Amino acid sequence: MTSRPVAPVIPGSSPGRRRQGQPGASRPMPLASPPGRPDVVYGFGRIDASGRVADRVTMAALGWRGGDRLTVTAEAGVMIARRDPGGMVTVPSRPYIVIPAPLRRRCGLRPGDHVLLAASPGQDTLAAYSFAVVDQALHAHAPVPGEGRRP
Repeated sequence: MTSRPVAPVIPGSSPGRRRQGQPGASRPMPLASPPGRPDVVYGFGRIDASGRVADRVTMAALGWRGGDRLTVTAEAGVMIARRDPGGMVTVPSRPYIVIPAPLRRRCGLRPGDHVLLAASPGQDTLAAYSFAVVDQALHAHAPVPGEGRRP
């Protein structure tokens, strides 16, 4: 065989989409708020072993900063945090909140669980819903396609 192999064709990135030398770096995603409800910003988080939950978009929407105090309450799969100068939980310097262990137990939240986060900047609150609560709400309001049918 005397011919040379053909070089692979790799499409270049569009100008301005990525910064050179930083793979994956691009413009930030827009805030996730549904049409008609700009007062709520949604995100997802995962609870770590220490009860930390992080989502930059929801935290940025609230404007919470390190040192802010929060009051955190919980019941049956839902945790609610609100900024309160007399709160017992302090926002750390990084964009996450810590759900105290007694509240995690009350909510039934365990390390590794994913939660739906709903930030309400106008009310200065962040709610974390367990996926079990989200699943119940979905089943209550919209039947799952194919569920209940038999072939």
